[in-house]
Amino acid sequence: MNKDLTIGKPQTVLWKFCLPLFASVIFQQLYNIADSFVAGKFIGEDALAAVGNSYEITLIFIAFGFGCNIGCSVIVSRLFGAKQYKELKTAVYTTLIASGVLCATLMLLGLALGQPILRLINTPENVFANSWLYLEIYIWGLPFVLFYNVANGIFSALGDSKTPFVFLACSSTANIGMDILFVTAFDMGVAGVAWATFICQGISCILAVLFVFRRFSKIETEGKIPIFSLKLLKDISVIAVPSILQQSFISVGNIVIQGIINGFGPSVMAGYAASVKLNNLVITSLTTLGNGISNFTSQNLGAKKPERIKEGFRAGVKLVWLICIPLVILYLFAGKYLVYLFLDTPSEAALETGIVFLRILSPFYFIVSLKLVSDGVLRGAGMMKKFMVATFTDLILRVVLAWLLSIPFSSTGIWLAWPIGWTIAATMSYIFYRSRKWDANCEICSTR
Repeated sequence: MNKDLTIGKPQTVLWKFCLPLFASVIFQQLYNIADSFVAGKFIGEDALAAVGNSYEITLIFIAFGFGCNIGCSVIVSRLFGAKQYKELKTAVYTTLIASGVLCATLMLLGLALGQPILRLINTPENVFANSWLYLEIYIWGLPFVLFYNVANGIFSALGDSKTPFVFLACSSTANIGMDILFVTAFDMGVAGVAWATFICQGISCILAVLFVFRRFSKIETEGKIPIFSLKLLKDISVIAVPSILQQSFISVGNIVIQGIINGFGPSVMAGYAASVKLNNLVITSLTTLGNGISNFTSQNLGAKKPERIKEGFRAGVKLVWLICIPLVILYLFAGKYLVYLFLDTPSEAALETGIVFLRILSPFYFIVSLKLVSDGVLRGAGMMKKFMVATFTDLILRVVLAWLLSIPFSSTGIWLAWPIGWTIAATMSYIFYRSRKWDANCEICSTR
């Protein structure tokens, strides 16, 4: 069901819209968590290290899916708020065509450069074969990743956060069962983990795209709908390209950091692979809530109601901090048991790595969540230059500090880089948000 985010009390509207998004991303993260869980529990520590090692590279592909999602979503939200339904449909068709071309390019690059990248990040020989096996299967499933993200962005733009939740809840639950079945009953090893994800993502993607077209059939428009618009592609790209660059460079930074981590051996790799999945569960969830705030901001700008954005920002911060409280407590005091979810008989080094990582990062979730809410408003308002400045500051600091601090403090020094980068970037992003006067005279109220 389509939902207008421009009417009603901002906190009530935003929370009702964002909470299903939060639940959806939890299930989406279960894909990766299930892969690591099954690899570590039913195959072994080296298998977990291999899946975790490849995961950092898959995040580059996910970055493109995220960019297509947010670029389409922000523009479609703006058009939906302005009730320009004909242009809205053209924007969606344009995104689907552009995403298809992008997907083919990424698959070719991934298949050609996957193994060299694994070599470049010092992947140990005992996990190299399984790392490439997992990555190769993932690359063949890229169309499902990209087109699902586009469909998800369209639902969010139309104010519908419940339909994607249903798809993800079903497919994620099925993925866990198939992971276990393929590994234990069929003895497929890491390949079984990858193929289970491939199949479940494929089904979820196909259903989501079909439901998008079904939803469109109920939006009445007059005349022939153009299936491609260069102008709208440019508008979408203005949002999508910086978002892709943001996520891509973060992923590249994480790959560089993974290379530093790999120098400490498979046990530290396995401990990091377990704990970083738990960390990414939180960060991705908070990022998705930020995307919801982008939709809220964009719809209200399209409807020429920018004065609602301040209230939406405050409601967003309150929501993410309420979510952070139990997660921080859980990671601080139960980190050991969470790491055990991924490793049946972990080595002392692997267990210690996972525990220390979570204890250092989790208290700073309150800080990074403030950044992600501010980022959501900046993206929704099209303030992409300032958004990029804060993001790249975070990335550069984390990569440089991870390398520098790893010398005197070993692997613990790498983990210390995250909170420093988050704190400085959050301060910048919040200042950028505060620099805009959100009132009826706001100049960013059109589709451009």
